[in-house]
Amino acid sequence: MKKIVNSRWFKIPFFTVVFAFAGIGFFLTASYVAIKFRLTDQKGSVDVNNRYFQTIKGKYNQAYTLSKEEVKQLRYESLERILVLNRFHPKNAQYILNAWRKSNNNVEVLRMLDAVDIQLKDNAVYKAEIKALKRNKKKDYSKLSVFEWMNISEWQDFKIAVAKDKHLIDSAAEVTGVEPRLIVACLVGEQIRLFNSNREAYKKWISPLKILSVESMYSFGVTGIKEHTAKNIETHLKDSSSIYYLGKQFEKLLDFKTGDPQTERISRLTSYRNHYYSYLYAAVFLKQVKIQWEKANYPIDNRPEILVTLFNVGYPQSVPKSNPKVGGSTIMIKEKPYTFGAIGFQFYYSGELFDLFPFKKQKFDWNEVV
Repeated sequence: MKKIVNSRWFKIPFFTVVFAFAGIGFFLTASYVAIKFRLTDQKGSVDVNNRYFQTIKGKYNQAYTLSKEEVKQLRYESLERILVLNRFHPKNAQYILNAWRKSNNNVEVLRMLDAVDIQLKDNAVYKAEIKALKRNKKKDYSKLSVFEWMNISEWQDFKIAVAKDKHLIDSAAEVTGVEPRLIVACLVGEQIRLFNSNREAYKKWISPLKILSVESMYSFGVTGIKEHTAKNIETHLKDSSSIYYLGKQFEKLLDFKTGDPQTERISRLTSYRNHYYSYLYAAVFLKQVKIQWEKANYPIDNRPEILVTLFNVGYPQSVPKSNPKVGGSTIMIKEKPYTFGAIGFQFYYSGELFDLFPFKKQKFDWNEVV
């Protein structure tokens, strides 16, 4: 036994195991001592941007108590800063723009922008553009519309009045497939010249009651449809050989219920209580000239100013061509002249009444059937 213990084959493995366990024991003991006496703790450091974090800490704490107008200004400020960022880092600008659109939390969006500002604090060009935005905020910007005629008090009356007819305009749009906003663009030109503070009717009825003016002399209804135009609209609906023909599904759209078409037609258009037919005739006319120009390979689907002009001048002036002119009747608004087509164009793209009459993907929807 002694001989075996003293042999090399025993000593080497034995002492190897002993030293291994001794090493493990030492390591565990040393680790315990180090942890016990916090010898392994790493020393913390203060972030180099700490003072910037402190600056934004309570920067927007009052935002939740701001007025609606002030909150709106915060959103404008965010969008302006996003646009600046887009010129430097489009990817980050896209992320923040997405949050701006989908989030109602203006504070967090602004903090997203502050995080970017910290990262770009050494970018002199970026910082200069942000500072320029802040300087511009202090300027006294006009609160008036760039379209001067929309600043008159009569325009405010009109907006209230047309809102009352939204359901009728939408109904006419639904059965014809014509965008409601396009119908209103025709209505605006006709009504704004009648919303004249010098007119007795405006003082007596239109302004106090906030209603649309119904014409009953040479033109009829709220959209000013002339009788001969109304007759032509009806005829073209049924005449399959007409260049204005819309299809079989529309033929009965304006059928009369009595044996006296003339009386019924005027009654439809001049009703003070229900303006539906004024909008329906206007929508059908727009669709008819649209198809006329399309057949001639001069589409005007995306030319509201041309469509409104044609609505004003009528069928005789609807001659398809490559360079149609915007115009129509001249309307004086506060002693300044405007053409019917220009008024329709300016309204259509102004953003006014957009909550009620937004853009549609298509101004004319041919899938709509009666």
